[in-house]
Amino acid sequence: MKLSFSGLRALVTGAGKGIGRDTVKALHASGAKVVAVTRTNADLVSLAKECPGIEPVCVDLGDWEATEKALGGIGPVDLLVNNAAIAIAQPFLEATKEAFDRSFHVNLRSVLQVSQMVAKGMIDRGVAGSIVNVSSIVAYVTFPGLANYCSTKGAMTMLTKAMAMELGPHKRWRTLSTVSSSCSATAVPLPVALASWWTLVTWPPRLPGRGGPQSGFPGSTLETKLLPISQPGPYATALPSTQLPAPNVIV
Repeated sequence: MKLSFSGLRALVTGAGKGIGRDTVKALHASGAKVVAVTRTNADLVSLAKECPGIEPVCVDLGDWEATEKALGGIGPVDLLVNNAAIAIAQPFLEATKEAFDRSFHVNLRSVLQVSQMVAKGMIDRGVAGSIVNVSSIVAYVTFPGLANYCSTKGAMTMLTKAMAMELGPHKRWRTLSTVSSSCSATAVPLPVALASWWTLVTWPPRLPGRGGPQSGFPGSTLETKLLPISQPGPYATALPSTQLPAPNVIV
């Protein structure tokens, strides 16, 4: 399916690697002007070479003040993809305050902060805007050693519901959705990779109702993310994910 985002401006967080990077490339190829946000400058440099004309922004989204400074004046945004996340592997009994705070600051608080900035601009401009929050299968099925990460993704589901309820009444709102990916081949710390491997060998080998494996590469999730914001339904405020073992009905 050929999607077109010509004339629209998108902002993608966690754009340096994996799903975020492929999302930037797909939006760029589909005609969107893309603001690519990540904390690693080297990733932005290489991404800018692959996608000439993108607007690179290097900032640690776990830092509220730095994020406000970097994105507070970002200008009009039509499409927002909240993808940035970190997974710090620690057994529950060894989880630290630092890891807990860092996980929630990057994975959840930044979604609140960046979405506030973008949504206010959309409403003020009276445009039909779209926000996609990238969650994870671990919002519903836990991984060993990832109590912090799983908690942030579960909380993101409720944050998305709250956002949809409050933003939905704005007449020109387009879509607000959450997409929960399964295991994806992207750069993660070794303990996280081992936890993913453990899950893959103990879970059913295929996606329910699908013929393919339940793990994949970042690009395999792109249509799930981009289709809702390119072709919203008349009743779409927040859409169900298509990559969950159980329904994920948002609103």
